[in-house]
Amino acid sequence: MASRLQLPGDDSVLLRVTHSNIKSFSADVRFSPEMPVESIKDKLWKKCGTAVDSMLLELYDAAGSKVADLNDATRSFGFYSPQDGYRLHIIDLDPSSVTSGGWLEDTSLVEKYKISEEAYNKLDNNFRKFKEKITAQNPVAKEGKLSENYMEDLCANIKVGDRCQVDPGEKRGVVKFVGRAEDLGPGFWVGIQYDEPLGKHDGLVKGNRYFHCPPQHGALIRPDKVKVGDYPEKDPFDDEEI
Repeated sequence: MASRLQLPGDDSVLLRVTHSNIKSFSADVRFSPEMPVESIKDKLWKKCGTAVDSMLLELYDAAGSKVADLNDATRSFGFYSPQDGYRLHIIDLDPSSVTSGGWLEDTSLVEKYKISEEAYNKLDNNFRKFKEKITAQNPVAKEGKLSENYMEDLCANIKVGDRCQVDPGEKRGVVKFVGRAEDLGPGFWVGIQYDEPLGKHDGLVKGNRYFHCPPQHGALIRPDKVKVGDYPEKDPFDDEEI
C-alpha cells in the first residue's frame, strides 16, 4: 500500500489528481519521476475508466497555471518537472467513454427498480419485516428510549486527535469530537474528519457546530463503529507505489 508520507530517500512527488468528466473525482497521489507517462496513464485507466488512448494529461502548478501537456508517452514523468502540490488533470477525449454523461455521479440518471406495495409485502424477507422483528426482540428499540450515557464506556479509549478507522467501509480519518450530541439522539457520539470526502458535513449538524473540517469530510457516528490506532492515510488510488 502506498503511503502519502514521504520516506527518506524517496524522490516521489505528491500531486492532486482530477478528472474532466468526474467532477467529484479528486485524490492526492505520489508519483515517481522515473515512471513513463504511458505507465502513469495505464494506472489511471484502471482507476477512473478513461482509456489510455483517449487520455490527455495536463500538469498544473500550485497556482493553477498550466505547466505542460504530457503528450509524449515515452518520456519519464520527471521530464515535465512535477513538484509537490502540483495538479495532474485527466481529460477524457472519448465522447462515448464510460465516464461521459455524468451517470457515474448523478444517480438520478440511473433507472430505478420499482416494486408495488403488495409485492413488497409478499416478500419473505424485506426490511420492514426485519425491523419489526428487531423491535419485538429489543425493548429499547421498541420504546425508543436510550440512556443519556449510552455507549459512554466505549469512548474511554477514544480521544480527539486519534487516528481511526470506521466500519463498515474501513474509512479512515481523525477523531475531532467525543461527547453528547442531543440533536442526533441520547448517548455519546464520535465526530470524525475523514481523509477523503466520504462524510456528510463540515462538523456543523442541525445548526450546531461540533467540530471543524473540510466540507463533506465530517461525520458523527456511534463509538462502536470506531477503532482507534495506527491507521495511516490510505492511498485511494493504488495498491502499489507509483
